[in-house]
Amino acid sequence: MKKFITTVKNIFSIEDLRIRILNTIGLLIVFRIGSFVVLPGVDPSRLGEAATGIFGLIDTFLGGSFSRASIFGLGIMPYISASIVLQLLTVGVPYFQKLQKEGESGRKRINQITRVLTILITLAQGVGYITATIPDEAIVINKTLFMTSALILLTAGTMFCMWIGEKITEKGIGNGISMLIMIGIISALPGAIISESLSKGGGGILLLLLEAVILFFVVVGVVALTEAVRRIPVQYAKQVVGGKVYGGQRQYIPIKVNASGVMPIIFAQSLMFLPALIAQIWAEDSDIASYIGTTFSDFTSWQYNLVFAVMIILFTFFYTAITVNPEQIAEDMKRNGGFVPGIKPGGPTADFIDNIISRITLPGSILLALVAIMPAFAIIAGVSSEFAQFYGGTSLLIMVGVILDTLRQIESYLLMRHYEGMMKSGNMKNDPSSYAVA
Repeated sequence: MKKFITTVKNIFSIEDLRIRILNTIGLLIVFRIGSFVVLPGVDPSRLGEAATGIFGLIDTFLGGSFSRASIFGLGIMPYISASIVLQLLTVGVPYFQKLQKEGESGRKRINQITRVLTILITLAQGVGYITATIPDEAIVINKTLFMTSALILLTAGTMFCMWIGEKITEKGIGNGISMLIMIGIISALPGAIISESLSKGGGGILLLLLEAVILFFVVVGVVALTEAVRRIPVQYAKQVVGGKVYGGQRQYIPIKVNASGVMPIIFAQSLMFLPALIAQIWAEDSDIASYIGTTFSDFTSWQYNLVFAVMIILFTFFYTAITVNPEQIAEDMKRNGGFVPGIKPGGPTADFIDNIISRITLPGSILLALVAIMPAFAIIAGVSSEFAQFYGGTSLLIMVGVILDTLRQIESYLLMRHYEGMMKSGNMKNDPSSYAVA
């Protein structure tokens, strides 16, 4: 406890870090306040029940603003969608590949295209959002006027959320966009704990403590999955520049076991609602369609979880393949005079790295699938649905990833000022700054 208090004092004794933390807190408060501001022309008391299904997942990411018909009703989700589209385009479209290689000017151009695409996606999603989630009886003004004003405000709200995220990244601590998602998820945690406590009653304290212990070990497992890397040794040839000798030391390239992050779960989760929606069209005329609709509407069923897990494994391989390029890594190593001991530079090195990625991606994808279906097991075991979402899935992975990234940034500030870091050793385990990326 004494070490923790000392660390906190050290954090706030660094002026730049203190200002960044206060900026982050202030911007997050603005974001949370905005999530409670209802669109003009909507009677909140007439809104429907809490969102479920894919809408419930989005509502979790946005901290409840989706179901409240807030001006931040779409939050930064359109921006994330636009970013994913641009990321995929940089893999398959030569024009975007060229922009990606142009350095800072190319990144600025990609950011401009992302912003324009975000506005277009927000307008398209806004129409569906208003139509699907806001009942007619909740709209107290002319519907045409409401549709026009709501689309403008939703678009402005999304762009403002994007601005908040960029300011947190620039003036605060951590990745701003990820921080907004995390704060939305964490905002549901107190209510989930209270709901779980009430459901257990006065005699369920021991059971609640047991659930907390299990949750602790689940979080530890997710941290291990997030941080696990396979280190590839790289030897750099000695070079004499200006009478000084450079290189000659051995460094490492870290290849993450879970290189795709939460994206496979997000992709699979989006597609898992299609069978139930499609089956509803023929449910009255077909027993099979009725069975499919019932089965895939229940995310605790073994059929749902089996298909969900298989899709996550497939998407993990797909997303890893498009984000990690062994040929590019091998080419960069060769250009910088580096080589893997015992492996020839160029093509053989690319094949060697590709084989390693293939071997570690399979166990990583299986573990990721297990984390994704953990909430279903928690619900079957008697945990309330609100609290069960923190036992795994996208929510837990996002929270763990954002918290670790933020701690690393704080760690770097402390070490730069010669303070002892967040960890006893003074350096967080698997800190990317301790590796060399070719």
